[in-house]
Amino acid sequence: MRHASLFLLLLTVSLSLAAQGTLDDYNRAYSMRQRFGSDKVLNANIEPHWIGDSHSFWYVLHTDKGNDYLLLDADKGTAKPLFDAAKLAKLLSKEMKQEVKAERLDLQRLRVSDKGDTLCFFSAGKSWTYLTKKNTLRSEEMPSMGRGFRGGTQRHWSETDDEKGGNEIPSPDGKWVAFIRDGNVWVRLARGGQARALSNDGTLGSYYSSWMRWSPDSKYIAVNKIRPVAEKRYVYYVESSPADQLQPKLHKQEYAKPGDELTQRTPCIFEAETGRSIVPSTELFTNQYDLNGPVWNDDSRSIRFEYNARGHQVYRLLELSAETGEVRTLAEETSDKYVNYPRLWNHFLKDGKRFIWSSERDGYQHLYLYDRATGKPLNQITKGEWYVRQVVHVDEENETLFFTANGVHAAPYGAPTGEDPYNIHYYSIRFDGTGLTDLTPDAGHHRASFSADRKYLVDTWSTPSQAPQTVVRRTSDGSVVKELAKADISRLVEAGWTAPEVFVAPGRDGKTQMWGMIVSPTNFDPTKKYPVIEYIYQGPGDQYVPKSFQAFNYYMTPLAELGFIVVMVDGMGTSFRSREFENICWHNLKDAGIPDHIAWIKAAADKYPYMDIERVGIYGCSAGGQESLTATLLHPEFYKCCYSACGCHDNRMDKIWWNELWMGYPVGEQYKESSNVEMAHLLQRPLMLVVGELDDNVDPASTMQVADALIKANKEFELVVIPGAHHTVGESYGEHKRYDFFVRHLLGVTPPSWTEVKTR
Repeated sequence: MRHASLFLLLLTVSLSLAAQGTLDDYNRAYSMRQRFGSDKVLNANIEPHWIGDSHSFWYVLHTDKGNDYLLLDADKGTAKPLFDAAKLAKLLSKEMKQEVKAERLDLQRLRVSDKGDTLCFFSAGKSWTYLTKKNTLRSEEMPSMGRGFRGGTQRHWSETDDEKGGNEIPSPDGKWVAFIRDGNVWVRLARGGQARALSNDGTLGSYYSSWMRWSPDSKYIAVNKIRPVAEKRYVYYVESSPADQLQPKLHKQEYAKPGDELTQRTPCIFEAETGRSIVPSTELFTNQYDLNGPVWNDDSRSIRFEYNARGHQVYRLLELSAETGEVRTLAEETSDKYVNYPRLWNHFLKDGKRFIWSSERDGYQHLYLYDRATGKPLNQITKGEWYVRQVVHVDEENETLFFTANGVHAAPYGAPTGEDPYNIHYYSIRFDGTGLTDLTPDAGHHRASFSADRKYLVDTWSTPSQAPQTVVRRTSDGSVVKELAKADISRLVEAGWTAPEVFVAPGRDGKTQMWGMIVSPTNFDPTKKYPVIEYIYQGPGDQYVPKSFQAFNYYMTPLAELGFIVVMVDGMGTSFRSREFENICWHNLKDAGIPDHIAWIKAAADKYPYMDIERVGIYGCSAGGQESLTATLLHPEFYKCCYSACGCHDNRMDKIWWNELWMGYPVGEQYKESSNVEMAHLLQRPLMLVVGELDDNVDPASTMQVADALIKANKEFELVVIPGAHHTVGESYGEHKRYDFFVRHLLGVTPPSWTEVKTR
């Protein structure tokens, strides 16, 4: 009987496995883009477009009958058609020589005049202008857009501007014209007269920038003197299979990496009338990572600029006097790890005496009111264990700020209940820190748009499992003026859609709650065992698990349909929980929050026995490509296989701005310790490396050097190079390879033939 029971158990497991990774599963997975398309969600994705300074806005409502173009008056709380759809449809039908139904109008990139009597839009490859009162329509052909290597004649994000040349720059009063000649600052009277040099020390290796700024009173010119790098670094790409020729193409791209030399700037001031020059001491801004500015103060007596020290442990807002040449510090941020400079923000008030400054100095991102004369804080405007995300508007007349934040409504520290701490809400608060008002009080992740005078806002909120709702609110107290729409997902549900689950569990320390998401197949059967696949993107500087409603998640939904439970979680090292939470990443990108991820997945499996944590795979792209491989190399007892795409596997090989912020400067042993190239010999599990040959985000050599190290260590792995691809998770070819890889290694099933799978 014991043998019979064991046989039945094995037979049951075998049958349950056989029902996963099948041809039907593949075909369902590939059909999901269409089955769960945006057309299955009605009354959602409302984008308000405020008309001028009025309290009216137009929006599009996607109903079961088609598109309704509506105009709403927030004062009255009433809506009416934006235009006569039947009249426009009739004109379009005549112009296009085919029937256009009024309820099926699709006016792309629609713009409406302030008076509401002119509509400009694109449709059927043409640009259209419709005069609503005259009921007339005219069209123009749209120009075609060529294709080529990314960047083309436009500057790529990694390329720096040498700031040479440039046009003549007139003074605000029109009296003067400034320009650069032979690396020096020159000026002349706008109505003629002899040009004269204001500087004579500009050289090829130390010249004045063409980005000059006149003072508001037209007396002074502010300009940076530039010491450029002696030699720029370039990355080279071979395009093996160009569409327009037989032979390969070689592409070259400027690309600074950690430790590389950087341009240095010195702000200078020149007096146009007298030629007097002000060249400041550089004591407060030496060894620059970057120097932002200069910007003139309204009184024309001084300029401001921002100094970011190499290594990102000091950041200063500085002021240079046009009268004395003195440089003084207005605000300063320091850290023994890193100052998160991309989050810093400031606003100088019109009174010329105060400014607002953002900082993480108390462990959270908050706003401070500063005295400009002393360079000291007058008061902290926002405070608490939560994060200011963005200042939407500064109302100086009423001394009120409008901003977004997350975490205000979060559960107490360590509690697994309460609102998701990453949900964004909109708030107002007075400069003195009183009167904090939640303008969007409903639980969920919010997106809002304000009228020009900030009297009203249109608020849309949702969660991963709750469909969007949209209302008009008053900013005085957040009360609802009018409900615009509640999304209808009945068609989505009829198509088989099931909501993802938001799951919360402690991380590595046993108390700090990690928030993630679990996605199951639509034919989920709780009596089966499902392998788990983690999709990882854990790079610091943001949080990545979706917080708003999605009908279709490209990275998770179709993969689950093959017979997996797919999960994603934000662990320590990501942002917007606390500075301490994020700082785990410093000098330590190899941590990648993985101990938190493992603890979270184990907690989910304890609750849901159908999750088989003996069969866990992981995949990611870019930082996720690095992290997925690191997880597999360092934790092979947990992660049984890995698909890694376009990973920045060695931070010495990747872009300077990403890596020096988290890994520090100068480049030291910490870079080597986080390198997948150095750890490649540890590989024990199946691995598929994927890279686009034209990846202009992460140097493709980063992946190839991992491959080289694996070959030298005699490790078995798969390498997929996508011709013509840039930074990619694999494109359509890699997607199919990814499906097969996990089906083969986690389900133990031979994938169906590619010729049988309906990928379109």
